[in-house]
Amino acid sequence: MILKTREEIKQIAKQCIRQEKEAVESLLNNIDEQFIACVEEIYHNESGRIIVSGIGKSANIAQKLVGTFNSTGTPAIFMHAADAIHGDLGIIQKNDIVICLSKSGNTPEITLLVPMIKMLGSKVVAIVGDTDSYLAKNADYVIDCTVSKEACPNNLAPTASSTAQLVIGDAMAVCLIEMRGFSSDDFARVHPGGTLGKRLYLTVEQLCKANEVPQVSSDANLNHIIYEISSKRLGVTAVVDNGEISGIITDGDLRRMLEKNINHQQITAADIMSKNPKTIDIQKLAVNALEIMKNNNITSILVTKEKKYIGVIHLHDLLKEGIV
Repeated sequence: MILKTREEIKQIAKQCIRQEKEAVESLLNNIDEQFIACVEEIYHNESGRIIVSGIGKSANIAQKLVGTFNSTGTPAIFMHAADAIHGDLGIIQKNDIVICLSKSGNTPEITLLVPMIKMLGSKVVAIVGDTDSYLAKNADYVIDCTVSKEACPNNLAPTASSTAQLVIGDAMAVCLIEMRGFSSDDFARVHPGGTLGKRLYLTVEQLCKANEVPQVSSDANLNHIIYEISSKRLGVTAVVDNGEISGIITDGDLRRMLEKNINHQQITAADIMSKNPKTIDIQKLAVNALEIMKNNNITSILVTKEKKYIGVIHLHDLLKEGIV
C-alpha cells in the first residue's frame, strides 16, 4: 500500500480529469462525414430500431446510451455482445441498426457477432478506438473514438476511452433530438414519474383540487377572516365579491394588523386585504406558478378558471411534488 498525502490525492484527481478532458476534446476532430452519415441513417430508418452492444466497460456505456436514446425519441435496445452469441442475437430484426462499442475492435465476441449481424441484413456502426481493427473494417459506419492514453496510471483501465464513447453517443442522441424536433412536451410523455417530467406536465388544477377554497367577502369581520384562514389551513384567504376577486389576506397581513393600536372590532376584510393579488389560470403548469411565486416573493397564489376564483395553491404543494 502506498500512502498519499491530501495534496497528492488532489493532484491525481486533477490529472485524471485533465486526461479525460483531452480525450473528449480530441473527439471534435472526429465529427466527420462518417458521423453525419450515421446520424442521417438512424434518423431515416423508420422501419427499424437501434441496438447498442458492447462488452466489459463498453457494455456499461452502451446501456447508458440506450437509456438516453429511449428517453429522447429514438427507440433503442441494449444487447450484451457476449450474450448475443449465446442466443440473444434473436433480438436483432432486419433493418435494425446495431451500434457496437469497443475500444480494441478485436475482441472474440465482436469478431463473432459482426458477421452474424451482417447476415441478418442490419447495418453496423462502430464506435471504436482502433480504426484498423476487425470491427472498423467490417462496419458500415466508423466513428473514431481513439484516445491517446487512459487516465489510469497503468494505461489499462477504461477511463478516458469509456468517457469518449459516452460523449460520442450523447452527441449522436442530441443531433437526433434536434432533427426530430423532440420537444419538452415529448420529453414529459416519456418521463411521467420523475421530477423533470412533473415540471413539464403537472398542472395547477392537479395541485389545487386537494386544497380547501378559503374565501370571505370584503365586509367580513375579523373573526370570520381568522376562522376562514385557520380552518382552511392554507395561511391565506381570497376576498371575493359577486364572484370577482377583490383581494387576498394572508396570515402575515393579520399579524401586522393585530400589532397596530386600532379598534379591531371595526376591521373588515377590505381594510387589510392586498388588492390585485397574483393569480394563475387552472390550466397552467405548476412550474409556472412557482415562477410567479419566486418573482414576487410570495408563498401562495390564487387559482382562477375563466377569471373566476376557484382555489389556492401554496409553495408547500410544489415542495411536496418535488417541483421546487
